[in-house]
Amino acid sequence: MVFSLPLVKELMMNVSFDRSHIERKNGEFYYRSTAKTAELLCKTVDENESFSTLLEAFSHHSAVVILDSNKKPVGCITASRMIRFLYNYYNQLKAFYKTIIQTSDASVTVIDANENVCTWTEGAEKIFSVTRQDIMGQPITDFFDYKKLEILQSLYKGKSIVGHYHQPRSDLFVLINSNPVYLEGEIIGAVVSETDVTNQVALNEKLFNMSNEVHRLEQEVAKYKDSSDPFHSIKGKSSALQRTVNLAKKVCSVKSTVLILGESGVGKEVFAKAIHEASEEPNVPFISINCGAIPASLFESELFGYERGAFSGANSKGKKGKIELAKGGTLFLDEIGEMPLEMQIKLLRVFQERRYYRVGGEKEIDINFRLIAATNRDLQELMKEGKFREDLYYRLNVVSLHIPPLRERKEDIIELTHYFLNDFSLSYQRPIHEFPPEVIQEMLRYDWPGNIRELRNIVERLIVFATDGVIKREYLPFNTSNISFESTPKNTSTLIKENDSTILPLQEEMNQHEKKIIERALQILNGNKLECAKQLGITRATLYNRLKRLGIN
Repeated sequence: MVFSLPLVKELMMNVSFDRSHIERKNGEFYYRSTAKTAELLCKTVDENESFSTLLEAFSHHSAVVILDSNKKPVGCITASRMIRFLYNYYNQLKAFYKTIIQTSDASVTVIDANENVCTWTEGAEKIFSVTRQDIMGQPITDFFDYKKLEILQSLYKGKSIVGHYHQPRSDLFVLINSNPVYLEGEIIGAVVSETDVTNQVALNEKLFNMSNEVHRLEQEVAKYKDSSDPFHSIKGKSSALQRTVNLAKKVCSVKSTVLILGESGVGKEVFAKAIHEASEEPNVPFISINCGAIPASLFESELFGYERGAFSGANSKGKKGKIELAKGGTLFLDEIGEMPLEMQIKLLRVFQERRYYRVGGEKEIDINFRLIAATNRDLQELMKEGKFREDLYYRLNVVSLHIPPLRERKEDIIELTHYFLNDFSLSYQRPIHEFPPEVIQEMLRYDWPGNIRELRNIVERLIVFATDGVIKREYLPFNTSNISFESTPKNTSTLIKENDSTILPLQEEMNQHEKKIIERALQILNGNKLECAKQLGITRATLYNRLKRLGIN
């Protein structure tokens, strides 16, 4: 059965037609059910017409004659027969709908335009512990806080939601799909389905616990390393880097909060670990959190921990938060600019009061750790946009370290390249017999938007491709010599113009032409950034960094 109204021809197979009571007079058709009843003037409808045309015919007539392709009557259908057909069709749809709802184990809720619940599945009963008998026909806001009802966004704003992470209760985590119900352009209700992901959240917490164990093992391994100079792992002799290293060493003598600034891939966590190792005893913890990798709903339990029974699916023994695990050591908050605003408020309160509660706990826990935060975002710009709290910024910005990007200390590229070459050569057991000067020249000319992380990945790529022990120029994912050096007119007096003898710094001219190449590629590919990155032979992250640096929208 197809859930759509049939054509008139298809309807003829489901409705009984009467031909014997049809008469034709003066080109019009009449229907008389018995000899004693009055004649009914009939409307004619072609058998290939749509069902809506047939219904329209009943607007002013009580009987309709169906004509075949030769305009001959094949039968007559009366209004009473049509009503019986529609009622039967409605009951069939209702039976299918009811069976679908009973078969689905998902939580499905349907409300009408007045917020009354029309459908409430067994899955909804299990998730929300509200029986169908109690909620059916009642306003949904009688059972749930209207501020937490995403279905109302669909009902009143026509908002469609797909895969939205939601926490309707402290012990429940769900993924929501929600859509408005339209009829002739008007919203007459809304439907929402929820998938319980509380168990997945619990598994995610177990993963974080394993991450803590990895940190502990790393610290055990660190005992057997040379700890004479923790900053020895930071490679580079450039003056820009050494100024930052010297400033970081001065910070190690005190327990002040440190804010590390720098682009993605410059080595902010490496600096944080070096400061920690230079400041603390060998066995104290270093706990790292990537604020951009934790869902907003998990932040509080991840940072503060929770007591046993705080929510379903949680560890029966409770769990220590990252703050508690960092006791006596260092808590490193990476990508602090990605922290949700509501968590910034709670974190600030912890810093001010120097104590906090676990989720679901009643006992205050005193804090004793050193905080190091890092970000590649402009926090002052985020403050202007209302995305980062000003008071938290000044709490964090006691001592700030700015790690220069690799393009500002290109003299370190050779040292870093040979360091990574040695590391990967040993790992892959692939000794390198030759490192051509032209490859080094290409790497020195390149801009490195991904910084040291990108350099490390490219060196690994060179080792992987060098199966014969020789690194070749074509193994590089970029080629700076491919850039065309045709001048591009710009609306500024500082840029080169056609037929102008002005000589600009090489990097400035390269930026102009690089921008022209990327803009042309994006135009050809209709703005498809993923395909653009593939065509240019760079990663998508590299493309986004260049778009930002070159000011390309």
